[in-house]
Amino acid sequence: MPEPKICFQPIGILHTPFSNLEDMPIQPRGAGGIKGELILDEQFVPGLKDLDGFSHIYLLYFFHKVTNFKLTVTPFLDHTPHGLFATRAPKRPNPIGLSVVRLVGIEGNRLLLEDVDMLDGTPVLDIKPYVPAFDQPEGVRVGWLTGRDDQAQNKRSDDRFI
Repeated sequence: MPEPKICFQPIGILHTPFSNLEDMPIQPRGAGGIKGELILDEQFVPGLKDLDGFSHIYLLYFFHKVTNFKLTVTPFLDHTPHGLFATRAPKRPNPIGLSVVRLVGIEGNRLLLEDVDMLDGTPVLDIKPYVPAFDQPEGVRVGWLTGRDDQAQNKRSDDRFI
C-alpha cells in the first residue's frame, strides 16, 4: 500500500529584511530586535483571537529555497560531521523550520514581529503560542552543542544551508 502524500498550504507569508542568506541570522538568538511581519491569509484572521495576549509565538514555516538534503552535515557551530537529525540544519527531507519570535502586535491580518531569522517571502505553515510552562522542560541536555550554544547569536547563514 503506498504511503499517503502529505500536502500543506501556507497560511501566510513572512516579510523580513533578509533577501539573501549572507545577511540572515542562523537562529532567532542572532536576530534580536530584527523586525518583520507575517501577512496572514484573510480567511485565517479569526484564528488570531486572543493571540495578542502572548509575547512570543512559534512559527512553523517552509524552507522554500532548500533544494536537497544530506543525512550527515557539518553544522555552523562545529567542524565535526553529525547526523542531520542531531542538528537544526535547514536542508532536511521535509524542509520545515521552527522559530520562536516576539509578537509585537496584530493589525488585522498583519502580525508585527521581532527576532526574525527567516528569508523574505518564507511561507508560514502554522502559528502556536509559546508557553514557558509547557515548552521549557527540566533536565535538558544539548549534546554536541554543550558550551557552544551561546555562539549562535553572532553567526550568519550562507549557501551551505540551501
